Amino acid sequence: MVFRILIVTATSSEAEVVGKIPGMVKKGDLFLYRNIEISVLVTGVGSAATSWAMSKWIFANPKPDLAINIGISGSYRKDIPVGEVVIIKSDCFADAGIETGGEFKTLGEAGLTDPDRFPFTDGKIMAGSRYHVMAAGIMRPVSAITVNTATGSEVTREKLLKKFNPDIETMEGATFFYICSSEKIPFLAIRSVSNLVEPRNRDKWNIPLALGTLAEKLTEFFLMLD
Repeated sequence: MVFRILIVTATSSEAEVVGKIPGMVKKGDLFLYRNIEISVLVTGVGSAATSWAMSKWIFANPKPDLAINIGISGSYRKDIPVGEVVIIKSDCFADAGIETGGEFKTLGEAGLTDPDRFPFTDGKIMAGSRYHVMAAGIMRPVSAITVNTATGSEVTREKLLKKFNPDIETMEGATFFYICSSEKIPFLAIRSVSNLVEPRNRDKWNIPLALGTLAEKLTEFFLMLD
């Protein structure tokens, strides 16, 4: 029986990781890996692009058996270095809220939403499928935040650390979590660290390393599915 996976990435360079997996075969618009049929969706960067592209794909295709969000990320922890691949256990919309009196409040804290309304738990969306549990055996589970503006200053970094205490940051993750949870699609998010979250300095980034280790861990996970 064919097992169908939807892989969601923000960029084409992240999507190219799939084709680098040993034994992967390209057939038309699909990739085939043993008994696994893989569709790759490149959404564009950010929550809005991800929401539109994923919704369009889901409504036009049979639901996959598993959805996987892959890509690069920024790390808030020096012990989660550039090149490490992690699996996200929780995510949230870290800049969705209001400012009042110099203070930032999330939508839940402001009383504009119920922080425990599905798919949220205390303002976060949790990953808990059996595939996530499998992947957590070979990758470090981390907490993530999703932002519309990539953090590039010490002031913003400290504010987000104090508010959310995140391990990593992305620009699409919580949207992916929200859509998969709402559509009842089993999911997991695998991210490779390309940079530390600090005052922006692209000279310290290593995207090729991050994409290389991402391909390695994705291969390892696919072997577990076989």
